[in-house]
Amino acid sequence: MPVELRTTTTSPFGRKVRMAAIILGLSERTTLRSADTRDPNDDLRSQNPLGKIPCLIIGPEAFYDSGVIIEMLDAVAQGGLIPADPLARARVMTGARLADGITEAALLMVYEGRFRDAAQASEVWLDHQRDKIARTLARFEAAPPEPAPGLVQIGLAAALGYLDWRQPMMWREDHPRLVAWLHSFAGTVPAFLQTERDAA
Repeated sequence: MPVELRTTTTSPFGRKVRMAAIILGLSERTTLRSADTRDPNDDLRSQNPLGKIPCLIIGPEAFYDSGVIIEMLDAVAQGGLIPADPLARARVMTGARLADGITEAALLMVYEGRFRDAAQASEVWLDHQRDKIARTLARFEAAPPEPAPGLVQIGLAAALGYLDWRQPMMWREDHPRLVAWLHSFAGTVPAFLQTERDAA
């Protein structure tokens, strides 16, 4: 059955899914098709009424968001990214959602600058997002995960990669353990560098 991933090479959540597909050995079975979330004529909107990416198409069915998609891929590959034990699963999913929260806050900051004039941008809103990112980075800085191909690690690497690219806030100087972690993860998990924008 054909499998199609609607995303872009610049989407951090799309990058998460692409990394997972490579790690799980499913990238060769997955066709990437670009999507334009701002184009009203893009059929993405019929596949996902929210018009958001990533969106995974398997036969006649569509699955979203990135967490659901990775869970689907993990089940297909029997890859072990998501533990079967309920408590272990809850812990992994909590860590993964924490990492996703960095990306979500960073995206909100980027969108605030992209879709509002400088005079209209809310510094209160931007500070709120910065605080969320700073608190979460501090949590991971205090206890970085092992630099292994796991669900939490995929999300954290995608988040840090997005912060490096869009730079809604500078993070490296105050988080040396995370800097070292990302370097180690990139060396341990080739999928991270394989999914960079220039590598796509």
